[in-house]
Parts: sequence; C-alpha cells; structure tokens
Amino acid sequence: MKIETINTLGELKQSGYISKRIKDELRHNLRLKIQSGKPVFEGVHGFENSVIPELERAILSRHNINLLGLRGQAKTRLARKMIELLDEYIPVVAGSEINDDPLNPISRLAKDLIAEKGDATPIQWLHRSERFFEKLATPDVTVADLIGDVDPIKAANMKLSYADDRVIHFGMIPRANRCIFVINELPDLQARIQVALFNILQEGDIQIRGFKLRLPLDMQFVFTANPEDYTNRGSIVTPLKDRIGSQILTHYPETIAIARTITEQEAKLDVFQSDLVYVPSLAKDLLEQISFEARESEYIDNKSGVSARMSITAYENLLSTAERRALKSGTSRTTVRLSDFIGIIPAITGKVELVYEGEQEGAAQVAQHLLGDAIHTFFPAYFPKIEKLEKSGEKTPYSDLIDWFFNENGFELLDECSDEDYRNILDEIVPLQILIKKYQPQLPKEDTYFMKEFILWALVEYDKLSKDRFEEGYQFKDKFGSYLSKL
Repeated sequence: MKIETINTLGELKQSGYISKRIKDELRHNLRLKIQSGKPVFEGVHGFENSVIPELERAILSRHNINLLGLRGQAKTRLARKMIELLDEYIPVVAGSEINDDPLNPISRLAKDLIAEKGDATPIQWLHRSERFFEKLATPDVTVADLIGDVDPIKAANMKLSYADDRVIHFGMIPRANRCIFVINELPDLQARIQVALFNILQEGDIQIRGFKLRLPLDMQFVFTANPEDYTNRGSIVTPLKDRIGSQILTHYPETIAIARTITEQEAKLDVFQSDLVYVPSLAKDLLEQISFEARESEYIDNKSGVSARMSITAYENLLSTAERRALKSGTSRTTVRLSDFIGIIPAITGKVELVYEGEQEGAAQVAQHLLGDAIHTFFPAYFPKIEKLEKSGEKTPYSDLIDWFFNENGFELLDECSDEDYRNILDEIVPLQILIKKYQPQLPKEDTYFMKEFILWALVEYDKLSKDRFEEGYQFKDKFGSYLSKL
C-alpha cells in the first residue's frame, strides 16, 4: 500500500506497518547498505579506513555519538550524511508538536486525540529530510530553548491553570523526537545546560518548571567537539561524557591526492571559470601542500588546526586571480601561473591562528613562507636536488641557468602581463627549457610554463636566485648581482 493512500491510524494498522525506534532504523538501513556494498557516507573522503568504520560500528551499536576533532574535519558533514540512513517517510500523528508515532504516542495531545477518534485519527508522513535538527552551542543557549518552558500565553488562551501540563511549550529537543539531533561545539555549552541533557540521554524523562514528564523520547544524538575547547573555553562534564556511547576522533586528509579530491569537490566554481582557466596538476598539488606545511609551521598554532576550508577558498581565489587577469587582457583561455598564488594570501591569513612568532612576522609574510616551504618540499620530486654547499667551479644542472641571470641581469614578471608576453619572457631563458626537456620529458605541453616558473621560484627558495616583490609584480635576479645592487 502506498503512503499517499494511508491517512488514518486504521489504514496504517491494516497496512502492516511496524514502528522502529530511530536507532534501530539507522542500524537496519546501515546493515542493508553494507550488505549491498554501497558506499555509506558518499562524498566524505579520507575516512574510509579510520573514521567511517568507527561511525558504522557506533550506529550498529545504537550509540549516541561524539565526533571529536579540529575545525574543518567534516564532523558536521558526517552527521548530516546520517540522514541518508533514515527511512524515506515515517508516519506521525497529525498536529503533534513532537512527531508522535501513531502506534506508540507519548504526548498528552496525541494520546487524547487517539482516545477520542480511534482508528479515524489522522496521520501525516514526515520525510527524512525533515528529521534533522542542528543547534550550535553558544553561551546564550538556555534550558528553555532546548527542553522547554511554561507558556503563559498558551495558558491564557486555553484558560488553563499553571498546574496543567498543557501549558508547556516544548523546546528543540522534544520537537526533534524521532529525529537526528546535532549539538555542535558541545564544550561551549554551559555546564548547567549540559546537566539538563542527562536524563534525556539515559532515562528519557524531562522536567520543565516542576513538571516531571515521562516522555520516552526516541532520538539519535550526535555531538561535535573541538579538542581545543577542552582547554580554552570549556569542557564536556564527565557524567554527560559517560552517557555518550562512542567518541570518534576525526583527522585531516593524510595525502595530497585525498586533499585535492576534497578541494575539487567542494570548491564553488561556475562553468565559465572552469572553461576559462586551466590549472596544472603541479599547481593543485602546491596549493594542498600549503595546508600540510601550515599544520607543521612554527608560526601557526597547531592545536587550533588548519581547516580544509583554507585549501578550498584558496583554490577559488587562485582561479579568480587568473580569471581577473584574463578578463582584463581580453584572453579567452589562460593558465594559472605561480605568480597568481599572490591571490590566495587573503584565503590563508583569515584561517590560521598565529603564535607569537607568527604575529611578529605578520600574517601575509607567514603565507608567503608557507608557499615557499611547499615549493621547497616538492622540487626534489621533479628535478635534481640543489645542494647548499658546492665546490668552487663545479658544474651543476643549474649552472647554465644561474649564469644566464648573471649575464642578463634578471627580468621582471608583471602580475597582469598578457599570456603572450608571459610566454615570451620565459622562452628567453633557454636553460629553463633544457632542464624541463632533460628531467621532465613527459610533461604535458600546457604545463610547461608553470614548470618554468616553478624552477625559478625553487632556485629562490634554495638561495641560488633572488626574487623581489614590487607593486606590479616580481623581479628575479642573480643572487650576487642583487646583493651588489642593494649595496
């Protein structure tokens, strides 16, 4: 029987519908997905062998769950993905404030309605998309917000005494009966508010202004927390932790490939931008490596973490930098340049917490350091290692390139120069092409100029060339010549 034809309690009973508690519902649907081999948390990458198996075990165990991890580790996304494990529709008593199950009503309103109308009691069908509630723990959250309070207006309108439990206005948690309820940043919730959750998690009863209501609420709680909160702002009170069945630790992507997959999935790009700007594979890798460097940097507070959102917004900024340049020059197709990475600095500076040394250095300068560190890390994977100390007169793979700068006195690379001028400038440096032909013979043609610029920036990082920023671009010079000019 289709749900469109079931509109009363009697019809529901005739259909053979069997009620399930939400934790059993999640467990049942998860078992079916696992047995069918279908991905359970599709679109969440990097957790396949760590977080997701633990989360699946918690759901199979019918546990309330705490996802513990630094910012930008997909905690809320995981919680929202649990909606997909709910039945598509469930029946509720029509007009019920707390989604009463017609076969197992718990509120006074639903019980009275069923007692009065019997099998003619009207029912509605609730879609799983409406069975997700989320609350950010903030200092202004009250017990009344979460649990409920006495409503004097309701008492006046219904001409009820304050001793009558019908004057109660239910809070967010009772209204989320038979739903997934997420409290984000749980340690930020005041301790007295956390205490109010004890009975709901364990015994299922609530108290509102002296009314002790036996409401066996049917809920799946998911909490998220940041370890930083345990020391800086608050903590989860011990009895509440004791009532949370599973605590699952999340983490950042462990490889560049996973980080790239996440960034490309989450970045908000339109078709025009994607068609206009070509991004070399090395540029994508460098962008992700910046986040990896940031998580190890001495300038950045690693307890605070570096969100995956940093790479996503940096990628959007990188493409927008190239897009803006192309629009100004009237080009119909362009390629990301390494010098375009100047455009990602605003995406970095707002997303990292600096320690004292970082504050002294300055956020923008720290961002430049991170880019330099990423280039320094990647370069040996593409070209021969540059030694710090070399014997006098000894020829290295980079001798001809360094000699070119000594003889030609360097060049300037403007931020907004046309693609044609950009290519002509780099083509004049013949040793660059020789290096690429020798050590990267399989390099795609469209990646050539980015690789040329990559070599120059790497030589700067290894102290073989100098690079100076001026208002309109960068100036590359021989190290020794640059030193003399400064004198």
